[in-house]
Amino acid sequence: MPITPSSSHQIDLIVVGGSAGGIQAMSALLAGLPANLAAAVSLVLHMPPNRSSLLPELFGRHCKLPVKEAEDKEPIVPGTVYLASPDYHLLIEPERHFSLSCDEPLNFSRPSIDVLFESAAIAYGSKVLGIVLSGANSDGAAGLKAIRNGGGLGWVQDPDEAQAAVMPLAAIKHAGADSVLTLGKMVELLTGAGMVPKEIKA
Repeated sequence: MPITPSSSHQIDLIVVGGSAGGIQAMSALLAGLPANLAAAVSLVLHMPPNRSSLLPELFGRHCKLPVKEAEDKEPIVPGTVYLASPDYHLLIEPERHFSLSCDEPLNFSRPSIDVLFESAAIAYGSKVLGIVLSGANSDGAAGLKAIRNGGGLGWVQDPDEAQAAVMPLAAIKHAGADSVLTLGKMVELLTGAGMVPKEIKA
């Protein structure tokens, strides 16, 4: 099922970032995605370093799509959910495969949402959708701006719904948003006709 937010706007990649409150938000979002989703999905969630991640198992229990940690040089396959590994930045190369980096933390975070989003903007241009969810810092704002400047779409979780509103508010302030949405509305748009309302709050 291709995601076509408009008659001429197909989405091949969905990138999602969150921090405090992000596990719950991502779980709700992933649980609503259809098994025939044509786009790939890549997630960055701030987490402590030097600890193995149980997120693939946690998210995979309720997601109809395969969920795995992204590996270095791994090609991006549609209909798959990829998670950033703890303590590694996750980037997307122009050839549309992943790379992992141990560069310095950005916004005190590694993995960084901005790093993923900015590299996705370069690799996918207008065919990427960036989603900023609940979180307690400003990571993701610069990356969402890069996506929107490159012709892609930017959604932000409704700050009134988010467990931690700092991240959504920072994204709206610095990057703007094509839509400010509840998680339920995001799922509805991703599973329905795919028409993206402009500048709405649901």
